[in-house]
This record gives sequence, C-alpha cells and structure tokens, in this order.
Amino acid sequence: MTMKWLQTQNKDRKSESGNVLFLILIAVVLFAALSYAVTSSTNSSGGNAEEESNLVSSAALTQYPATIKTSILRMMVSKSVSFDDLYFDRPPFAALAATANGVFHPSGGGASHVNAPADVMDASGGNTGGVWFYNYDFEVDNIGSTSNDADGNEILAFLPGITQGICEKINEELGITGDVITDATLAVSVLQDEDNYTVDTSNAADNGIGTNTAAAGLDGQPYGCFQNNAAGPYVYYHVLLER
Repeated sequence: MTMKWLQTQNKDRKSESGNVLFLILIAVVLFAALSYAVTSSTNSSGGNAEEESNLVSSAALTQYPATIKTSILRMMVSKSVSFDDLYFDRPPFAALAATANGVFHPSGGGASHVNAPADVMDASGGNTGGVWFYNYDFEVDNIGSTSNDADGNEILAFLPGITQGICEKINEELGITGDVITDATLAVSVLQDEDNYTVDTSNAADNGIGTNTAAAGLDGQPYGCFQNNAAGPYVYYHVLLER
C-alpha cells in the first residue's frame, strides 16, 4: 500500500509540474502579445499625434469667430446697431467714439478680444502674434447676396499665417480634399488693410472668395482656408455677417 501511495504521489507531482509549466508558457505568450499590442498602439499614436493636434486646433479656430458672430447678432437685435455701424477696435479703444458700437467693448458687443495661439501660427507667415483682422472688402460666392458691389460683401474675420497642417485639416473637415486652394487675387495686404474696422462703401468691384477658378472649392463655404499665391501664407477666413 505504501508503494502504491508513493507511486500515486509521484504521478500527481509530475502532473502538477506539467500544469505549472503549461501555465508559465501561457503567461509568457500572453505577456508577449500584450507587449506587442502596447508597442503597436504607441507607434500608431505617435504617428497620429500631429493630425490629432491639428484637429483640435482647427476646431478651436472655428469656434472663436463664431462667438464674435453671436455678439454681433446680439448687438443688431437688442441694440439696433446696423452692420455699417459695427467697429472692431481693439483694447484700449482709444479711437472708438461710440462704445456701444464696439464689438469688443463692454458697452457694445462685449466679445472677448484674443489672439490666436502661437502653436497654430507659422513663423514664416508674417503674423507671429496670431492677430485677427476684420473687414468688409470681400464677398464669398453663394453666401448672402450675389450683387457684384459693396452691398454684397460680407463682414469677415481673417487669420493669415496659420500652419499648412491646420489649413489642410480645416478644409478636410469641410469635405474639401486635395491640395490647399491657392488664390493669388486674395492679397494679404488687402486682408489686413483695416486694423480698425470701417465699411468701405466705395468698393464697387468686390474681391470674391471662391470667384477665382482655382478657389472654386470655397464657394458657399462660411469659413475655410486658402493659400495666398503659391509661396504666400495660409489664410483662414470666417464669415461674421452675410450680406
């Protein structure tokens, strides 16, 4: 009986040893699989980090002008301020005579005046401060009126000098694919010609965004991005008031 008991114990120990070895092998395989998954995920995340950053930044750019548009509409509805009496003077409002008409003034629209963050700006784009510009010199095709004069021009916000990646991501989200739209007729000097906003009623021949064949993809787009000629800066525009 003692011999049988010893033989049984030896068999059990061998079985247990086999089971332990099998479990160790499974653990090694699982650890290797987990390590591979983590490594693959890390590599994938690293490759998409810039794209994800561009997506977040492009969303932030579109949101800021939208808040200004809300302030304008509130001024026009609650304070009966007409479009040609809107002013975009920046703090400290030294030249602003009618504070109730100032989009950024607390007595007017009360909109927050901020520059675009540095990480969305291209140092070679000539606007390292991320300064927004506002004017009435452009009409966006198929937005508002189609009259070919100043009455058809939109009030627009412009941010020249953004990075190419941000520009591409903005258009991609709009369904505009391919190379960034280039339009040499939309001179940045014109985009920035009115530091303090005034209506230019003499602008009979308007500058059209989307008019040029090369920029036709921006037709009817309330916001978007284009490059000001082949070597120029990338420019974001946003319609604040359709005309």
